[in-house]
Amino acid sequence: MTNSTNPHSTPAAHMLADDSLPLARRCFLGRSAQGIGTMALAAMLGEQLNAPAAAAAPTVRIPRWTGALKTLHFPAKTKRVIFLCMAGGASHLETWDHKPKLAEMNGKPMPESYTKGQPIAQLQGKKLTCLAPQHEFKQYGKSGQTFSSIFPHLGSVADEMCIIRSMKTDAINHDPAHTFMNTGTTISGRPSMGAWLTYGLGAETDNLPGFVVLTSVGGGQNQPIASRQWHSGFLPSRFQGVHFHSKGDPVLYVKNPAGVTRDRQRDVITAIQKLNQLRNELVEDREISTRISQYEMAFRMQASVPKLIDISDEPKHVLDLYGTKGADGSFAANCLLARRLAERGVRFVQLYHRGWDHHGNIKAASAKTAKLVDQPAAALLKDLKQRDMLKDTLVVWAGEFGRTPMAQGSGRDHHIKGFSIWMAGGGIKGGTSHGNTDELGYNAAENVVTVHDLHATMLRLLGIDHEQLTFPFQGRDFRLTDVAGNVIEPILS
Repeated sequence: MTNSTNPHSTPAAHMLADDSLPLARRCFLGRSAQGIGTMALAAMLGEQLNAPAAAAAPTVRIPRWTGALKTLHFPAKTKRVIFLCMAGGASHLETWDHKPKLAEMNGKPMPESYTKGQPIAQLQGKKLTCLAPQHEFKQYGKSGQTFSSIFPHLGSVADEMCIIRSMKTDAINHDPAHTFMNTGTTISGRPSMGAWLTYGLGAETDNLPGFVVLTSVGGGQNQPIASRQWHSGFLPSRFQGVHFHSKGDPVLYVKNPAGVTRDRQRDVITAIQKLNQLRNELVEDREISTRISQYEMAFRMQASVPKLIDISDEPKHVLDLYGTKGADGSFAANCLLARRLAERGVRFVQLYHRGWDHHGNIKAASAKTAKLVDQPAAALLKDLKQRDMLKDTLVVWAGEFGRTPMAQGSGRDHHIKGFSIWMAGGGIKGGTSHGNTDELGYNAAENVVTVHDLHATMLRLLGIDHEQLTFPFQGRDFRLTDVAGNVIEPILS
């Protein structure tokens, strides 16, 4: 056999002689001594090793992943998650957390008892002055939920929402805060929550990925989002999120080149899959299995994705509900696509709207950004409910952190000690609120909720005990909630 270190060996020889991967049992026997020695070895190792060659015939398709968990730990109250990520850090003080005392202290020094020794992003060492909430707060729905007047459309679905006003996080800058919200740690390279869900529960569709990401911009400074935020980390790469573009081709290279028919493409995919299968039988590498399944998924997506984005079957009243004509790159178009993805069995859909980083002019900027997301988010809840899907779809609205009660000119700085999110849908008590910050909106003070708690609650609603969904890596069993997390029992229906 040609050694892979031989400078004159061919690429094929390198592939077949890769000693960095363990050999499959069948390959080991094939390379062993011939004749009586081989028969003796086979007898010692067992009759099953003498399977006929026909049984080893390469197959083209890896079966659909049905999940690492064969039995749920709890009855599931929801089947899927749509996570609306307000990237940039929406100010809780202009949105969900009413603070009359902060309004009274407008322009006065921020009490040192709140801020001394505390992490502050860009205001460190500067004069700290209270800034009043910049918008009127109103009561909405039969439940009397109180939140900002910049969300009139969400006011119409207030009775579906549970507002959590006592969130806190660990990271004060955007990228590590996104990483923490997505993976439960600030360390890059861990699996994202969508990857964990598809690993644990599997897919409900053969024609689309189990985890899809959509992005939009507008209303404020557009902080960049790295694709590792939806990566699979140390999980097999088949579980990472697939970024769909809401404008132009939704998936790059999803279309066949000119002159290539679907039958011809099928022939190419089949040939590639057989080569991959031969290699997989040699080394049993899980990433080759991923490659096989993803080639097949990509081929099926060539038919399913155009149908997904063709919204000609959507009636005008639905388009008007969302405030979009579709495929324009907006948050509204993405919310409509999220509902269509959920209908087709996608397990986790994550929508990023990059427009909430308001270090200046927060009054006008927050109103502008809210106008872009208010109607579509409300429409998503209404549309899901009309289709009898809200009862088993969990919708989460959250940024990576909040904003300071102290002014940064006419804006607010990053803040991690207290902020707000909301949840709605499957298994959530609508028309309720949970937790509070102190009277100035600085610290989460009542029924404090961490990111780990949020993840544990999401998993519980899907029927999963967060302590039991684990994956062995580098000598440790890892999980989404790391070594923390408690289910937020009071918000569950």
